[in-house]
Amino acid sequence: MARAACSAALVTPLTPTLAMFIWTVIAPVLARFFTKGYAKFMNLFTRPIAVKKIALKIAFFGTSLLLVASAQAANFCAGAASYSVQPLIGGKAFDLCQAPAKAVLLVNTASRCGFTPQYEGLEKLHQQYKAKGLMVVALPANDFGQQESGGNKQIADFCKINYGVSFTVGEKLTTPIGKDPLYQKLIAASGKAPSWNFHKYLITPDGKVQSFESAIEPQSAALIKAVETALIK
Repeated sequence: MARAACSAALVTPLTPTLAMFIWTVIAPVLARFFTKGYAKFMNLFTRPIAVKKIALKIAFFGTSLLLVASAQAANFCAGAASYSVQPLIGGKAFDLCQAPAKAVLLVNTASRCGFTPQYEGLEKLHQQYKAKGLMVVALPANDFGQQESGGNKQIADFCKINYGVSFTVGEKLTTPIGKDPLYQKLIAASGKAPSWNFHKYLITPDGKVQSFESAIEPQSAALIKAVETALIK
């Protein structure tokens, strides 16, 4: 009997009085609750301060991505990721792309060339501007006229004995200049490829590359001016 009574109570329809109470009292309370909650939720996106915070976060994230891309594209290697130099003269191995300098003067050199005496001018340039941030880097190569046929020790001895070289002279290139990954980047950036020994590239950390033909002496007014301008940046 008790179970039957309980079942009957569950299926009893709403009385008019109960329906009126729900409509006039409970329904308005529920409506206000949901309306306020929705308004607070929407207000998060409509308040000026909240919008500014969201916009700043998006801008920061986008800027970070751009900075990473810029860092990869702008360096002393005209965008190459890395380029190891093993010095015969001038210190320990280092990554030229991240060289501790304000400007890098890169020269493809040879020991038996008509321009070989430029080693003297390069050493003077090194002494004049090393304290201001210039790094002179020579990369011996046998590409032109077979004028650098000796080995690394022979090259190092030649440079020190004949010209007192103290700036960085890297190991002799084993890859032709046109296929060397660094030179490919420099050629693309400057629009000019070395046509002989002692071609010079002046490179700044922003990835800009200036090209100077072999005949332009290290102590020439044009090169000196370019170096001084690069070091001011």
